[in-house]
Amino acid sequence: MIGLSSYVGVMESEINFAEEQQPLSPQANSWTNKQDQKPKVFGGFVLVHAGAGYHSESKAKEYKHVCKRACQRAVEQLKAGVLAVEAVAAALVELEDSPFTNAGMGSNLNLSGEIECDASIMDGKSLHYGAVGAISGIKNPVLVANRLLSEAQKGKLSAGRIPPCFLVGRGAHDWALSHGIPSWPSEKMATKFSLSAYRRNKRKMELAEKMEPGQTKRRRQSSENENGSGCLDTVGAVVVDLEGNVAAAVSSGGLAMKHSGRVGQAAHYGCGCWAENGCNLNTYSTAVSTSGCGEHLIRTMLARECSSAMQTEDAHRALLETMQNKFISSPFLASEDRVLGGVIVLRCCRCVETQPSQNIQGILVEFLWSHTTESMCVGYMSAQDSKARGRDFFLSTPCVCRLPLPYCLLRGAGRLQMSIADAGI
Repeated sequence: MIGLSSYVGVMESEINFAEEQQPLSPQANSWTNKQDQKPKVFGGFVLVHAGAGYHSESKAKEYKHVCKRACQRAVEQLKAGVLAVEAVAAALVELEDSPFTNAGMGSNLNLSGEIECDASIMDGKSLHYGAVGAISGIKNPVLVANRLLSEAQKGKLSAGRIPPCFLVGRGAHDWALSHGIPSWPSEKMATKFSLSAYRRNKRKMELAEKMEPGQTKRRRQSSENENGSGCLDTVGAVVVDLEGNVAAAVSSGGLAMKHSGRVGQAAHYGCGCWAENGCNLNTYSTAVSTSGCGEHLIRTMLARECSSAMQTEDAHRALLETMQNKFISSPFLASEDRVLGGVIVLRCCRCVETQPSQNIQGILVEFLWSHTTESMCVGYMSAQDSKARGRDFFLSTPCVCRLPLPYCLLRGAGRLQMSIADAGI
C-alpha cells in the first residue's frame, strides 16, 4: 500500500487543477474539466532535501524552513520562465546559504579545520553535467558547477580544447574567479555550529588516539550510538519545468573531520545527481539527488542506478528494490556494517487523453524518496502552491502510512504523485 496524493486538471488556454480519485498511467488517463474553476498557470515542480543523516529534533523547524525557502526560490524562477537547470541551481543556493545545512555556509570542517565543498548539477535536456570538488573560498559551489555546465554547452575552447566539466581544489577556485564568481573569506564560511562540532570531534579523536585498541573500538561504537548516523546532510533538489525538462543538483561540505582533498559523491558523475529527459528509448524523464555517506554512494553509483530503475511501470516498487539490491545489499558494500544513504527522485512523462477529439496531453509527475538513515528532511512545491510543503521524516521501523493531503509518508521511503494537463503541446 502506498501513501498517495494526486492532483489532476485540464488546460484549454491555461491550466486548471481538480482533484482526481483514480491514479494515472502514461498509457491512458481520464481528465475532468472544471469550467467554473479559476485557471492557474502551470510552471513546474520542485522537490528538495536537506540531507539524509542525523538531524537534531531541536532544529527541525529550521530544517523545514530552509527547505521551504529553497522551494520558493525555485518556483520563483520557474514562474519567470527559466529552464529547470537554472531553477534547481536557485534552490541549491538557498540551501547552501543556510547555516543549518552541511553545504556552502556552515559546512563541516576537515581535519585541518578548513571547509572544502563538493557540488554538481545535471541538465536533463542537454545531458550536460558540471561539478566541483574540494573547493574552498566560494560561498556557493553549485554556481561554479552550473557555470561549468553552461560553458561546456558553448562548445570547444580555443585550439579545439575540450572544456572542463569537473574541477577540484585550487584550480576550481581560480576558474570560478576568472568567470566572475567572487571569492568568500574562509572565516565567514564557518558558523558557530560548525566550529563547535569541529572542536567536539577533535576532542573525541584525541581521546580515541590515547586509548588501547580494544577501548578505541568500544569508544567508536559508543560514539556512533550517541550520534546516530552522523551529520551526513548533503543537500539537493530535483525540478521539472513547464516544457517537461528535468534537472538535478547536489551540494555538500562532506564528512566531518575528513582528510584534506577528499571528494564525496556530491561531485562524482552518476553518484550525487542524475537528470535525463525522456526520449525514444526512455518513456520517463527522471531526476535524482542523493545524500548520505559519500564513499557508499560513489561505490554504488546510486543516482544513476535509481534513474535507470524508474523506466518500469511501478516506480515505488522499483525504488525500494533498487535501494535494497543496489545499495543496502550491494556486493560493493559487503564489508560495511552500516550502509548510509538517501535519495529523492522525480519521474514524469507525457500522458495522452483517452478521447482524441479533445487533443489534450498531460504531464504526470511523481516524486519519490527513500533513506536508510535516521532522518531525512524533504520539501516540495508546485508553481500553483502559495507556499511550500514539507516535513522531517524520522526513520524508525519500516512501515507504510497513509496520510491526508498534502503529506504522504513511508518511513524509510515514500511517494507523491501529481498530474498536470496541458493542451496542444
